[in-house]
Parts: sequence; structure tokens; C-alpha cells
Amino acid sequence: MEVDPDDIFRDEEDDSQSNYLQEKESNKEYVVYLVDASPKMFSTTCPGEDGKSQTHFQMVASCISESLKTQIINSSHDEVAICFFNTREKKNLQDLSSVFVFSVAGRDDLDRPTAKLIKEFDKIEESFMKGIGSQYGVVSGSRDNSLYNALWVAQALLRKGSAKTSDKRILLFTNEDDPFGNIKGVTKLDMTRTTLQRAKDARDLGISIELLPLSSSDREFNMSFFYADMLGLEGDALAEFVPSAAERLQDMRDQLRKRMFKKRRYRTFTLSIANGLSIQLSAYALLRPTVPGTITWLDSVTNVPLKTERSLICADTGALVQESPRQFLSYRNQDIKFSVEEISEIKRVTTTQLRLLGFKPLSCLKDYHNLKPSTFLFPTDEEMTGSTRIFIALHRSMLRLNRFAVAFFGSSSHPQLVALIAQDEITSTSGQVEPPGMHMIYLPYCDDIRNPEELHMDPCFRTPHASDEQIKKATAMMKRIDLKEFSVCQFSNPALQKHYAALQALALEEDEMPEIKDETLPDEEGMARPGIVNALEEFKQSVYGENYHEGDDNIGAASKKRKAIADRAIQESANYDWEDLAENGKVKSIFSTFVERPGAPGCRVQPFFGCPIWVLFFYWPSPKTRFASSLALRGFVALRFSPG
Repeated sequence: MEVDPDDIFRDEEDDSQSNYLQEKESNKEYVVYLVDASPKMFSTTCPGEDGKSQTHFQMVASCISESLKTQIINSSHDEVAICFFNTREKKNLQDLSSVFVFSVAGRDDLDRPTAKLIKEFDKIEESFMKGIGSQYGVVSGSRDNSLYNALWVAQALLRKGSAKTSDKRILLFTNEDDPFGNIKGVTKLDMTRTTLQRAKDARDLGISIELLPLSSSDREFNMSFFYADMLGLEGDALAEFVPSAAERLQDMRDQLRKRMFKKRRYRTFTLSIANGLSIQLSAYALLRPTVPGTITWLDSVTNVPLKTERSLICADTGALVQESPRQFLSYRNQDIKFSVEEISEIKRVTTTQLRLLGFKPLSCLKDYHNLKPSTFLFPTDEEMTGSTRIFIALHRSMLRLNRFAVAFFGSSSHPQLVALIAQDEITSTSGQVEPPGMHMIYLPYCDDIRNPEELHMDPCFRTPHASDEQIKKATAMMKRIDLKEFSVCQFSNPALQKHYAALQALALEEDEMPEIKDETLPDEEGMARPGIVNALEEFKQSVYGENYHEGDDNIGAASKKRKAIADRAIQESANYDWEDLAENGKVKSIFSTFVERPGAPGCRVQPFFGCPIWVLFFYWPSPKTRFASSLALRGFVALRFSPG
């Protein structure tokens, strides 16, 4: 097998997939949607998206459905489960009353979201009362505790995976702020105690419980009855919880179709400081381009993903080659053979991952010394004890002295210099805004920096300069079109939005593709405001003058001639009622009234692809121009000029 000289030194770690590493399977997220299905959820209403009222159960079902659709796009390897409590029927492995785990055939209770699950869940409102039913799970005179049972079932569902390598969450939807309000005395105290203990046991196992309370129009959800104790809220956190939870619920309803990469660790580095002293660092990718998912080839009959295998066949004997192939490179009429190990050794420039070289003042680092998005570094003591202490000492010293570290980053075949910039922790009243750590900036080599080229102009040519009046008008225009509170986070990629919408419509067999709003289009309504229009007009007049018409300089003589011919053709065609002529069979005869130009062989009329459109081709003496006119029976006239 011949070696590609350009490919032999290509780094496997530098391709697009590895540059922006995807989350590992071990770092997946497990989520259980725990939905209250009591009669109160079906009787309490709230305003919907279209202005019509809807029940709390309908709103929750809509939120979960949108969340599942987004989950497939965000990270399809995460697993979810849907569980109802306060139900008439029961369906769970523990056989506990008033708890129903919703699932579909061919899928586990906790599994990756599928199109079939979403399609079946979209019909849950129609079949819920008949197939599952709603009832109060906590009633006076009974020891049944549906909330306790629901937390038990959810905890059992989340036994899959390790809490160290995965995130486990329970999302609890309810509009009942006092689940044991109908119970009195010792029974209520016992139920409250056991339920709080069950929630504490779940948290001890690494499972976070997130409450999404649903308030009615006349009464706000009161956390102090029970759920404040379950979540451990008090003070300002308790007062701000319900409003912030309402925002999270709205976010679930309005989620964008986007691939959201969580700030998870994608690899670890070993930083060699000096004299055998090393620390271990975790690397996080904070910025990465979002691209559509990779194509998966499926069997045309069974829809099962296909597995690609490659076999090498000997050109001389036709037999399968069992041993690993050896590559070669032709050099002076000789084939120099290489084994896989030899090529790997040739490609390896260094065995050091990250080596400290020294420190420089922050003023030496320029903005253009940034080749690509930075990597965020944070210490970890998993394999090297004491890494955090050494990192903190370096971090604080760099902040105090206003210096950055210069290090050698040795990937297998593309070593380069990097700058380690310390970032101090930024906090606000709501919590941490920016974590402490270091940003690894990838520095360029001298060959990568390109100096601006000098512009050599004709000495006789006078360089144009803007006048003070033009600068003044431009400043006024910029102030008028100032974007208030602009952020790139406000705009989603319309191409990706359309791509995901098409996939959703195809997977769910929807008749129409979801409507996508292109947020990158100009604000025509805002640009039409009189102040902006006047500022634009004044700026244009100051530069081009009052008699300037846009596009006049770019229109050639041939374009003007074609435009004049088109205008005459439109005026001439307006004199005829084409629909009436077509119905009476006079379309062909009417063209005999046209005067044929000398040398023209005439015209030909024919139906266009079976549609009610007649296409007329006029052949002029000039071989470089063809005039085609498409005349619709309903009076539509389309003109096209093309070289032919």
C-alpha cells in the first residue's frame, strides 16, 4: 500500500472530530420526567402559546414533547424516562400503586429518545383517561403515598450508570404545593418524614431533584408547605425559586433546535513544570462549531444501521490478506516499506503533552496571537495528588504579577507554543459567573503571521478621502442603527434550524415542516422608521450626490437593451386576454399577427411539461441571443433572456 507523503504526518488528533471532541458515552445524562397526573392537573388552566387556555397537564405534555425532540438533537446518547404518578393504573417494576411508567414497544423504560416514543407521547392526552386514568394517590384514611412511590420508581430507573461519570436528574412537574394537605395528625407527619427521607436517599446517590412548580392565575405555588424542605431551600433562594422555575419551564417550551455541547471534560493533560514536577489538568472546550450530525447508513429493508468493514485482496492471487498491510514510499526507483509502528514512531515529534517554558508580561500577548478557540484548563487530583495545590499557587502568582505562562504543547505531530492565561473567579448575587482556571491560547509561529502588504499606487492618482460632512453623516447613521444589547447568543444558525426541522418532520411523519424563523434577516420594520430612513438617505447623498440612482454604474449597454426589450414585451402582452385566447383556441393564431423579423424562421408554440403554460421560442438572426417568453393561461407573463 503506497504512502501518501502529505498524509503521513497528519495528526489523528487534529481532525475536526477530534479538535472538537464529542461527549463520551460514559458522560451521558439520565433524566426521569416525573409528572403529577392528579385530577387537579386536568382542571387547572393557564394561557397557552396561541392565546387559548390549556390545562396544566397539556402544558407539561407539550414541554416534555419539545424537550424530547431537542434531546435527540442536543445529545442523542442521553437516556430519558417518563413516569406519571397519581394514576389509576400502575405499571412499574416495583409494582407500586399510583405510578405508571410510560414507554413503547422495543424500548426500555429508561432509554434513548426515539421518534416512536415522541409520536406515541404526542397522543397521550387522547388516551390517558382511558388507558392510564387519573386519581388522587394520597387520600384520607389510606396509607398509600403516591409521591413516595414515584420517587422510589424514579430512583430505581436511575440505577443505570455511575454517578461519577454521568448526570442523573428527576424533573418533577406538579401544581399541588401541599401533597399531604388532606391528611391529618400522625399519619401526615409520618408520610412527610418518609417522603423527605426518600428524596434525601436519592440525592445521596448522586441524583438531583428539580421541581418545576405550576402556579394558577389566582394562586401562586407555595413552596413552604412541603417542597422547600424537600429541596433544602431557605431565605432568598426560596423567594426566588418559583419565578426562576417558571422561566425554566418557559425555556423548555421555547427550546431551539440546536446541538448543545455541555462543558464537560474531553481530555486530560500533564503539565511538566520543572525537575520532574508535574500536575494533571482537565481540558474543557468552551467554544466549538456546530455542524449537522454524521450520516448513518441504514439497511433499505430493516432500517438497521449498517456496519462498514474493509478487506484487502491480493492483486496477484485474489486471496484475502490476513496480516496487517505494510505501506511503502517510492524513492529512487525503490519501494521503502514501513510498518504501522514505524510510521507511528516517525510521526511522533515529542512524548511531552504540556511543558512549561517560562513567563511573560500580559502586555506581550496580542489579540492576533490566537489561532483558534482556546481550551479551558482546571486541575484534577484523580491521578496526581497535589495538582490542585500547585495549580492554585501558579494561578494566584500569575494574577498578582500580571503574567502569562508560555508552554510547549506537544501533540503527536503538530507541536506548538501555547499561552496559559489565568482567569480569576467572577461571582454575582445569583452565583458563579466565571470559574477560576486558565485559558490555553494557541500561539502562531513566525511563519503563520502575515504582515499587511503595502499598496503601491500611481503617483498621479489622488487617494480619495472622506470629507468632514460625510464622516458626520456616517456617525449619525451609525448612532441611529445601533444594536442595543447585541449578543451572538441571540441568533441561531438558520441552516441548522431548517436541517433539524426537516429531520423532525421526516422522523415523525409530519405533513408539514415546522416553521423556522430566520433571526439573521434584517429588521425591515425597524429599518423603515423615519429616523433611520432619513439618516441613510442623508449619508447616501453626502457620498454620491442627489441625482445618484443605485445600480446605474453597474448596468451595461447590453443589459439596458435587454431591459428595454423586456419592458416592450410586457406592454405588448398586456394588450391581450391570454386566458380567453387559450380557452377559445386562438393562442397560436394570435402570434401570426407578430411581424417576423428578416431571417427569422418563425415561432413554435408547445405545452410546457404538461402545465397550462405555453412557451414561445423566437429565433433571431443573431446566434447569441435567444428570447423565451412563458405565457400562463391565467394572464401571468414571465420573461427570461439567456444566451443561446
